[in-house]
Parts: sequence; C-alpha cells; structure tokens
Amino acid sequence: MSSCNVRSADEDIWTRQIFLTQLCSQEPSKSGTAAAVSIAKQQPWQLSVGSDGIRVMMESALTARDRVGVQDFVLLENHTSEVAFIENLRKRFKENLIYTYIGSVLVSMNPYKDLEIYTKQHMERYRGVNFYEVSPHIYAVADNAYRSMRTERRDQCILISGESGAGKTEASKKVLQYYAVTCPASDHVQTVKDRLLQSNPVLEAFGNAKTLRNDNSSRFGKYMDIQFDFKGAPVGGHIINYLLEKSRVVHQSHGERNFHIFYQLIEGGEDDLLRRLGLEKNAQQYQYLVKIVRKALSVIGFTDDEVEELLNIIASVLHLGNVQYGGEDSGSSYITTDTQIKYLARLLGVDGTVLKEALTHKKIIAKGEELMSPLNQEQAASARDALSKAIYGRTFTWLVNKINDSLAFKDDSFNSKNASVIGLLDIYGFEVFQNNSFEQFCINYCNEKLQQLFIELTLKSEQEEYEAEGITWEPVQYFNNKIICDLVEEKFKGIISILDEECLRPGDASDITFLEKLEDTVGGHAHFVTHKLADGKTRKVMGREEFRLSHYAGEVNYNVNGFLDKNNDLLFRNLKEAATQFKNSLAKLMEILMSKEPSYVRCIKPNDAKQAGRFDEVLIRHQVKYLGLMENLRVRRAGFAYRRRYENFLQRYKSLCPDTWPNWNGRLVDGVSSLVKHLGYKPEEYKLGRTKIFIRFPKTLFATEDALEVRKHSLATKLQSSWKGYRQKIKYRKMRQSAIRIQAWWRGILARREAKRRREAANTIRRFIKGFIYRHQPRCPENEYFLDYVRYSFLMKLHRSLPKTVLDKSWPTPPPALIEASEQLRKLCMQNMVWKYCKNINPEWKHQLEQKVVASEIFKDKKDNYPQSVPKLFVGTRLNGEDINPKVLQALGNDKMKYAVPVTKYDRKGYKARNRQLLLMANSAIIVEEAKMKQRIDYSSLKGISVSSLSDGMFVLHVASEDNKQKGDVVLQNEHVIETLTKVAICAEKINSININQGSIKFNVAQGKEGIIDFTSGSELLIAKAKNGHLSVVSIADEIMEIISVRNKKKITGLFFDFSDCPSPQLKMMDES
Repeated sequence: MSSCNVRSADEDIWTRQIFLTQLCSQEPSKSGTAAAVSIAKQQPWQLSVGSDGIRVMMESALTARDRVGVQDFVLLENHTSEVAFIENLRKRFKENLIYTYIGSVLVSMNPYKDLEIYTKQHMERYRGVNFYEVSPHIYAVADNAYRSMRTERRDQCILISGESGAGKTEASKKVLQYYAVTCPASDHVQTVKDRLLQSNPVLEAFGNAKTLRNDNSSRFGKYMDIQFDFKGAPVGGHIINYLLEKSRVVHQSHGERNFHIFYQLIEGGEDDLLRRLGLEKNAQQYQYLVKIVRKALSVIGFTDDEVEELLNIIASVLHLGNVQYGGEDSGSSYITTDTQIKYLARLLGVDGTVLKEALTHKKIIAKGEELMSPLNQEQAASARDALSKAIYGRTFTWLVNKINDSLAFKDDSFNSKNASVIGLLDIYGFEVFQNNSFEQFCINYCNEKLQQLFIELTLKSEQEEYEAEGITWEPVQYFNNKIICDLVEEKFKGIISILDEECLRPGDASDITFLEKLEDTVGGHAHFVTHKLADGKTRKVMGREEFRLSHYAGEVNYNVNGFLDKNNDLLFRNLKEAATQFKNSLAKLMEILMSKEPSYVRCIKPNDAKQAGRFDEVLIRHQVKYLGLMENLRVRRAGFAYRRRYENFLQRYKSLCPDTWPNWNGRLVDGVSSLVKHLGYKPEEYKLGRTKIFIRFPKTLFATEDALEVRKHSLATKLQSSWKGYRQKIKYRKMRQSAIRIQAWWRGILARREAKRRREAANTIRRFIKGFIYRHQPRCPENEYFLDYVRYSFLMKLHRSLPKTVLDKSWPTPPPALIEASEQLRKLCMQNMVWKYCKNINPEWKHQLEQKVVASEIFKDKKDNYPQSVPKLFVGTRLNGEDINPKVLQALGNDKMKYAVPVTKYDRKGYKARNRQLLLMANSAIIVEEAKMKQRIDYSSLKGISVSSLSDGMFVLHVASEDNKQKGDVVLQNEHVIETLTKVAICAEKINSININQGSIKFNVAQGKEGIIDFTSGSELLIAKAKNGHLSVVSIADEIMEIISVRNKKKITGLFFDFSDCPSPQLKMMDES
C-alpha cells in the first residue's frame, strides 16, 4: 500500500454505481441540485438499509453512516473527540463490522466468535479490487500490499499490533491464508504455502502460552518475510523472532500457564514416547495435541530424528525444573534428585558428572587460572533456572532457523534481486499492567520505536502528496516521541546503557542500585520520575522501587525488581545483555521496515471476559489511547480529510451539474471547478491540486453524497424508461426480422412442396393411364403400377370395411386378380371373428347356445314357429318349487328335476283337455296332476316324438307298450313347444327321434288302436275333436307368423350371429337370427 496515496475510506466505493450516470442523458436542474446540497448540509438524509443484507452493499453507501457509523474515521465530523471515535467503534461492533479504516490503517476488533467473512468467496471478492472499493477487511490490506508489490516493485510490510487477546495472531493467519489461496500456485509453490501455514502451529506451540488475558497469547514478537517471484507466487520465506519470554519457563503468574508445548507433550504424547523421555501423564487437560505439532513439523521438513531430538530437549527442560538442591553446613549445595540428572544426561547427550558439577559450581578465572567455586542453594537454583531459560531460548532460536531453512528458496536459477518481499510483523502492543516489569519495559520501548516510525512515514507521505499536487503544506503539530526513545536507547546515558553497566560492574549490584543510578543519570529528564524525585501527589501512587516513563500513550510505572536478573545471562557473562540485544535487533527491524512500504493493522480487544458482543468502553478507551489511534487520526485530519483524482470525482458527481452532464469534453480541472462551483463549495472547503481535488471537511463530502442520492432517483427512473424502451425496440426489430425470415423460408418450402407434388401427381396420372390401357395384359412395366394400385386400393378398402360381426355378410368385390385371395381372406376373417366370439362366451351362455343348436338341428326349416323361438332364451324351468305340489316333490325324493313345464294333455278317447305338469327327470319324464303322478315315461321306453310342421304347440310322446303299465302314446300341448321338445330330446338323448309331420300325426291310443291328429292353417289356434273322430288342430297361418318373425328380428338385432359358415356344428344355429 502506497503511503503517499492517502485517501478517504469511501473514495472508490461507488464505482459500481457509475454506470447509472453513463447511460442517462437527462440534464439536471441547476436550482434543484444546489437546493439538494443546501438541504443535505443542514439535515443529512436518513435512508433505510437492509438489516441482514450483504455487508459490502450496506457499507457501500454513505447514507448508512447513521446506523453503522463511518467506515473511515477520517470522515468523522468531530475527529478530535475520543467519545465520537469510540461511539463509531460501538456502532460498527454492534453490527458485526469489526474492521474500520483510519486512512490506510486498519482497526480490527476481536469479535470473540466466528464470522462468515473469511470464506474463499470473500477472498475472491477482495482479490484485485481497489482498496476502498469494498468494505474494510484484513483481506483488503493483504491484497493492497500484494498489488503494490507487483505494480510498484517495492517491498511491502504489514505491521500488526495490539494487546494480548486482541487478535494479532489470528490477523496474521488470515493474511497468510489469503496469500495461500489467491496467489499463483505450482507444486513447489504449494509446498511453500503449506510450510508457511504450518509454521504457525509450530511457533504457537513453542512461543504461545495461556495468560490471564488470552488463552493463546504470543509470548514473542515475530517478523516474517514472504518472498515472491516475478509471477507473484510465494517461493520462500524468513522469520525473525524478538524477545521470547524465557522467564515463563521457570515462573508463571497465578492462573497462567507455561508454553503450550509442555502440556501438549505430556497430555498428547504416546505412552512409548513419554516412557523414553522419562515423563508421566498428568490429569491436566489441554486444548492442543502434540500430534498436530508433529504433523506440522513433518510438513515443514523436520525428519523423525530431528523431531525426536527436539522433544528430548523439551523433556530435559521439564526434568531440569524437577532438580532439587540440598544445603551443606559449609554453605555449598548438592543435588538431591539423581534420577533427574540421569534423565538429563541421556536426553541432552552430556556426561552426568559434568552436568552435576555445572549445576552446583561456577567457574572463576583469576589471573589466567580457572577455579571452581561452589554455589549456595539459592545460587544453584538460579543457575538451574538460567540453564532452563537458556536451553529453551536457544531451542526456540534453533527451531526458527530450521523453519527458515525449510522456507528458503534454493533454486540457483532464481535471481534474488528480482524477488519481492511482503513482511508480516506480529508484535505485542503497548502494555500497562498493575505491576510492570522488564518485559513491559522492552515491549513499550518497541512500541515507541514503531510509533516514531509510523508518525514519520505518515507525515512524510502526506507531505509528499501535498507537494506533488502543488498544495501548501501546513506543518502538523504532534508529539515527537524521539525524546523518549533517546531516553531509553541513548549510548552511555540511556536506561539500557545504565542497566548494562550495572549488570557488568564488579561489586554488589542490585535492582535498587540500578534505580539509584538512574536517578543520578537521567533524574532531570522531563519524561522520567521516581518516588524519590516525585512530588508529594505522585509519591502516593508510586512505589519506592518504581520509576515512571511518560510514553506517547501515557505514563507507565515500572518496578525494577528482577531487571538485572532478566537482563543478565548468568551462563555467559561475556555476551551482551538481553536489553542491549533487544535494542540492536529492534534497530535492525526499524531498518527493515524503513526499507519497505508499510501497512498497519491495529487490533483492539473489546472486553477481558472474551465474550462475544460485549463492548467494554473503559478497556477500549485504554487501548485507543495506548495504540495512538487518536494521534494517528489527528495527523490524518490535519490537512484535508478527503482527496480524489479529478477523473474519478467528475465521473461520480457529474450528474449534479448541467455543465458536466452527461459528458465533459474539456480539461478535467475545469470540469471539476465548474462542478464544485455549481454545488456551492466555499473556498475554504476545498483545494484543487494538479491531479486531485482536496476536500477539507467530511460534511462537505456527505452533503454532496446526499445530493447524489436524491439525484439517483430521477436518474434511475430515466434510465429504466430509456432501457425498457431500447430493449423493446431491439426486441421488436429482432422479432420483425425473424418473422420476415421465417415467412420467406416457409413460403419457399411451400412452393417447393407444391411443385414437387404437381410433378409427382403428373407422373402418377401418366403411369395410371398407361396401366389402365394395358390392364388386361400380363404383368409388365407398363401396367405394374396400375395393378399394384388396384390391389392396394382393394386391400385398403377391405381394411376400412371389414365385417364387424359374424352376421355381417358384406364383403368388397375384388378385382379379377384377387378373387381367390379375397375368398381366403373372407374365410380367415370369419374364422377369426368366430374364434373371438367363442373365446368370450361364458359357461351359461354356452349352455344356452348348445340348446339352441339342438333346436336348430331339429326344427330349422321344418316347423313354422321355429323362427319365433330363436330370439327367445331357453329357461332352466317353467315351474318353480312352489308351483309343484309338495307331495309330488316328496315322492320324487332325491331324484333331480331338470325341467318342468305346464302342459295340456288330451285324452286318447274323447280328446278332452286336462291341465297337467310335465317334469323331466334324469331317467324319465313324469306327468303330474296336482298331487298325483299320473304317468312315468322312462326315456328308454320313449320310441319317438311327433310334432307338426305348423306353428301349433301339439306334440305326441310315442311310448312302447310291451307292458301293461304304459297306457299308450301321450298327446300334449304347450306354448313353448320348441323349448320343451329340445329339453326332452336332450334329456332323453332322442335328438334324432323327433318326427316333424306334414298334415297329420298318427299315435297309439291303446293296444291295437290308433288315433289321428289333423293339422290345418288358420287365423287362430283351435283344437277340437272333428266329426271323423280325429283331433283337429288349426294353427296360425304362415303369413301371420312371418310378420311376427320380422318384428322379433328387429328387436333382437345384434344379439345373435350367423354361424352358418362356421365349421363347428354346435354354433350353426346362430344363423337363424
């Protein structure tokens, strides 16, 4: 991110809406626009916004500022008010908007909950987008640094600072994750990405610990360089660590823990591993597991042996802490835990005797001679702790170097001069505790240096931009903390130099003597005070062992207890002390940062309880002060709050002026000048530079933006109507052209079809006529088409007019060549219809048809009233059980009755008519008179049955008279003669024994005597004894029966079918219908 390009947070956020002003040509009202600006200045518009819409869109309009605040503190109207600053933070935090800008500085609030703003889709949204075009985000800072590195070919760095628990480590992780996802990738690049990401859990395990303020607090400062090739792909990296809190190895405050790796090893290590290391599991629970760290080490490139050695050293620190001492009378000490020494010797690979001596003696060199002096119990414990801290500190340094070797790009063909670097500084923020010691002194000194660098670079970038634009630079009054930095780091006179001198001088040096020397050396400094030098009011809040420094962020009291021990290296007196080492490494860090283009991320912790949604105003005000955010904002707002290039400003607001709308063709500066004059800007509100317009007050920008919001409504209406009209015209033209093309194409198809049809018709007619001429000749090319057509026509006609029932005798007349085939088809068709009909007949209907077939065989063409019987169904019986006397039924017993019908019996002598009942049994026919069975005729004695050919109902049963039981033939008459005789013939199996006589019937009256029945035709049925002694029967004439038959046929049309051509004799009777 270029520090010389300082712009407001909303500078490019409206570029998505510029198309509204490009497509509309409506001129604005001069008076209307000016009035809108005037009203907006007096009372800003308040427009509603969606509650849970896309945050980017919600923040993309300045009209949402009343609800969610401004996304850049530079645009705060009352920028000098800390209350307004914190209130803006509160508004945004309430809406889960944790990021806010101060110019190019990102302020980040720890939400203490997961937010769905770190997905791959969000990364793509910020990728390659202008810094202010979307809402504030850590991805915007990362992407802007990356694009600046690519385009300007200048190294970048991102400085992340804040209190413990403010989210610094998470912010650095998000930056690394962003580069891992969005940067170009290859196999090697992917390996580097994985190692960069996996370096975090390793360094967190060895450098982070649980504190009262943070469960995963970084207890060291980290600066990471990410190296990119000319394609923009990460190809390597390098890590520098600062001020590891080694004292945590041997001492932790109440409620805090040691470094994570110790708990990971004890809680998550396998039993075999712990057995080899001489460790045992304890009951403490911990949120990390050693398996994750071992996997990360494997990804980074550690071998199994190196991991094993690393764990050995960590275990040795644990064992070293369990070394206990005893005291002798002489004052010297000795080790009481020999088992720990054995473990230590094996794990560290040293001689146990030498190690034991080193922990209980010190080496003194006097006049070139080495002497071993025993240590007392307290000194030995201090030496043990010093060794523990040294081992852990050197292990951590070795671990960082090993990671650097893994991240280093080793391709010889790669030119490092063409490489670009993005640095990532994750360092502690300004710390003020109830009891501040040596660590807080170093941390706050580091923040003083970073604040000094930040102010210098900010003022420098501001001044360079003003000078480049030709605007007079107005010096900014700010607190120059160089005086404090000199107080701490000045040679021979600074606090660090005095501390080193006190550590190295012979004699009994102590923390109190160090404090006294400070009073003597720097006691007159305006930013230094002790209890001794303070006034009475200050002494009440200061301890006698404290000194106070007035930092840029406020006053801090430091307790000198432990300063010498923490600064001293008891193992190596010839090495530089800790404070001096830190000062030198910090100076190198400043050189690195000065050589790069910086970006800043300030992290704020909303509360100490780590609760989501809780906003602790007191705590946040404390952090705002110690992070120097108000000072930062004051520097940014010392001149003009907002600046923008002419083309962008004119492009956005040109619709507010009739002279610039819809397009401005002159010089850009003239267009902007006309625009601001039309808007009513006062001279003190803005300045015109060479390429940019500078606006001093945010209210001026807000009024202009509100006027644009009013203007957008008319623009949107005009745009909608123009676009709808344009779209409909285009649609109509396209539809019209399409219709014309379709019509032409279809007309061509129709014309071609018609021409083809006519040609084919002519050819067909020609062939047909020629075929007709040669139709009687043998088949030849001239007549084959005609003959085929004739055959085809017949078959199609036959297909359309096939008989629907077996009674349908119609059949098309075939051509001569198809007579034989037609006859065969007719037979097949009839057989198929008969087969289908028979297949669908149920058993009851079949029995009915069988009886009808028998009747047909007997009476067809023989008896006149037979046609009238055909449509009438034969019934099972004409008498029910109630019609027959119970005595008769009792007499019949189990003999089954098959048919019963009322008949009239004529005596054989006087032919007197008597009502009787005819019962057909299984083996005989019985004539019943009321309750008396008058005559039983066995079927075996039935010689035959005689009936006339006329339409009367008379019939005679001829009975054999060999025995005296039979009285002779029986003369009977009933109305259902066809049905009755058919039943008798079937039951008696006498189908062929029924005689149909013409004129008369002779019958046996008694033994040796005959009777005669004469039959004649008449208009009505008459039965009487004639004068000649015969029985005379006058039946209905044939003409009358014919009329009745025709009427019956009309009633039953479709009930029966003609089976006269059917080969089955049982179905031929159906032809009678």
